[in-house]
Amino acid sequence: LEQCAIQLWNWAVTKNVDATISDNQKAKRHVACSLLHCCEPENPTEGVIRKQILMASKTGRTWLDCKNPQMADNFLSLASLEALYNQLTSKDEGAADVASSKADVEKDLLRILSSQAESAITQGNNQEAVVYIQRCKDMLLRVPKDTTFLSLMCYNFGVDMYHVRKLKDSAFWLQSYDIGKMNVKYAPGSDVLAKILRLLATVYLEWDCQGFQDKALSAVSLANKLNEMLESEASVEVCLRTVELLMCDDEVLAFEYLKSVCQHFESSPDQGAALVLHIELLLQRGKELLGKQKIEDIITHYTGKQLTPQALTKLHVILWDKAAKHFDTSNYSEALQWYNYSLSFFKAGQMEPNLARLQRNRASCFLLLKQLEKAKEAIKEAERCDPDCIFTQFSVYKIAVQENNVEKAEALNAMGRLSKSPVASEDRLLVSENAASCLFSLSAQIALEQSGQKDTARKALECVCNNSDDEDKILIALCLVRLVLPAAEKPDDELDVNLDILLSYVKMLQTLSHHSHMTAEQRTEEANWFRKTWNLALSCERYPDRMRDFFVLSYQLSQLCPPDRTLLMGQRTCLLMAAATSLELCRKSPHSAQIEELTQALEHILMCWEIGKTLKASSFPADPTDSLLLLYEFEARAKLNDPKVEMILESVLELENVEAKVLEAIALAMEPPAHFPLLCKKALRVALSLHKKQPQPDLAHCKCIHTLIKLSLPSGVSEVEAHVLKEVWDYYVEALSIIAAAPDDFPEMETLWLLTRAWNTGILLYSLAQYPEAEKWCGLAMSFIRHLGSLQETYETQMPGLYSEILDRLDKAKRN
Repeated sequence: LEQCAIQLWNWAVTKNVDATISDNQKAKRHVACSLLHCCEPENPTEGVIRKQILMASKTGRTWLDCKNPQMADNFLSLASLEALYNQLTSKDEGAADVASSKADVEKDLLRILSSQAESAITQGNNQEAVVYIQRCKDMLLRVPKDTTFLSLMCYNFGVDMYHVRKLKDSAFWLQSYDIGKMNVKYAPGSDVLAKILRLLATVYLEWDCQGFQDKALSAVSLANKLNEMLESEASVEVCLRTVELLMCDDEVLAFEYLKSVCQHFESSPDQGAALVLHIELLLQRGKELLGKQKIEDIITHYTGKQLTPQALTKLHVILWDKAAKHFDTSNYSEALQWYNYSLSFFKAGQMEPNLARLQRNRASCFLLLKQLEKAKEAIKEAERCDPDCIFTQFSVYKIAVQENNVEKAEALNAMGRLSKSPVASEDRLLVSENAASCLFSLSAQIALEQSGQKDTARKALECVCNNSDDEDKILIALCLVRLVLPAAEKPDDELDVNLDILLSYVKMLQTLSHHSHMTAEQRTEEANWFRKTWNLALSCERYPDRMRDFFVLSYQLSQLCPPDRTLLMGQRTCLLMAAATSLELCRKSPHSAQIEELTQALEHILMCWEIGKTLKASSFPADPTDSLLLLYEFEARAKLNDPKVEMILESVLELENVEAKVLEAIALAMEPPAHFPLLCKKALRVALSLHKKQPQPDLAHCKCIHTLIKLSLPSGVSEVEAHVLKEVWDYYVEALSIIAAAPDDFPEMETLWLLTRAWNTGILLYSLAQYPEAEKWCGLAMSFIRHLGSLQETYETQMPGLYSEILDRLDKAKRN
């Protein structure tokens, strides 16, 4: 609400650039001020209080200028300075700082009291106005510079009373000219005093000619001295104040007198002040063409000495106000002309921030007029004058976007660096604490509107995020994800990069959401939308690591939603898929990198079990998920060499309808470096048994026997034991029976493998002088030859000779 109030106020301020105030502007100020007071915090800061006072006093003044004193009173009463005054006096800062701030507060208080007095006069409450003015008089010792202001206000009250024929009250206010005696240095000039005295004389005579004749004559005598002002070399300030006073009563006379003043000071540097006032008065009264002629005359005859710094500053303000008025009505050519007038008064090569601001304004006009090259020239000058201004870099960025110049769009980096420092006010606008963030947000909008430059917009939003609080960061993260999501969903060469970017944004969103003040409904709405990450995970088949991360993120985002059965099932599936992906990554990773993947997989599996317990407590029907979880947990623990694998295997075997392929997968999971041969063989034996129980068992293609033999065969001398050989022999007998049952279906290479391993075992036993066993195993190998297919002839040629040689050696060995 505070930001809305400030933006509305700034809008009203920028629209009000001349002497008239439209109903629209009154309404904007009224609403902005009311809105700011509605959102007042419990313990407002000094900055907030100052904004409230500024807006309330200005709004009250606006209503007063528009002849609505009742409405003005409401806002003037809101402009209470007590809270600010108390806050200042309670500070522990240096005495000088506190005194300075208190002086500012007292000056503001005098302005508010005088406005309340004016409102009272307008409503006919003369006595109430007297009370307010008396309080102002009491303050003049502390704010002496307002002496002239208060004197002129009392004079105006006197004029008002005279017009409504309240001569007694008029005389009272006009007698207040002696306020100037409190501080002669800041008292009104003699011309003003003469005007007051003449009117006072008139009031006396019309009120009671006989009773106040002497007072009237005294006042007239004093006033006549003003006729000698110009002849007596009165200062230009005195003469110009006289012009302003005359303008209230006789506009024609005022302009004539102003011309006389300009001619009188023609050879003096002070003439500039008179010229500037002439321009200001012409523009205030809608005489724009005459005003332009005056400005062009000054430019033509400008020598560098004609205008004082004060007059030049005032002229720049007038010119910029006119330019802003035309800019706001989209009359950019006219706005540019007024900015160019201002530029004419800067010297070549001059360096100052105001010139940079002017060039930025000119560049904005050029851009809207589609004059890109001229805009670039203006911004180049702005960079020269004030390169370390965030507004200058913002203008550089705007031009870069229009040119689709990626390198120049790096101005965002400079803006990010400059945003670390406080942002100064630009023109007359109130600059809020997050002004830099507003600029970055606007940068993103410009990039998107200009040919959809999404990468540049994304970079701008990242800068916004770095300069925002957590609540705003959530909205920005949502924008970033929505910006990158379409690119991440399309398969292309940049998918890898887009997925990384998207993943970082979603993680940021998930982290911020835990610390935000979002309502439960808001959390649910956004979290459900972002469960699109599930679809992203499924689309990442080529990138298993990202697939796993997106599944985990989908689970984490779902935690922001109220739990129900459907949500729990979705969470369990996310974790199950994440575990499966981690195991897949482990299988493809070098041994040194497997531990982390296995540990992550185990964490996801254990979380799945916990969710499963919650589901079962609500009478959830059994499903195949438990079997998968046991399988995944067994693999993870086996490869981590966790002794709990035996317990997991028992849990698998206890399942009602355990499948043979599950047990085969468990055996596969125990391949080196996860080596649990006894458990592996136990699983394989059960799997083989289950295969045999099938209505149409396909044992010929079953890998159980192969793996059992492979695990059981002795690999060295130390493993050759009778019970080991007996176990392997039984597996071989089983293999022969399987081959005999389906000779055409059994793979030939598998038969050759069985033959070779049996023969090698026989040779190993022969080397150990275990001749009977050696003859037995070599004979077993020979029995497989007849089951070979295309290789049978080759082995029938070679093997009998080798077998005969072995038998001969065995006979000799037995005899020896």
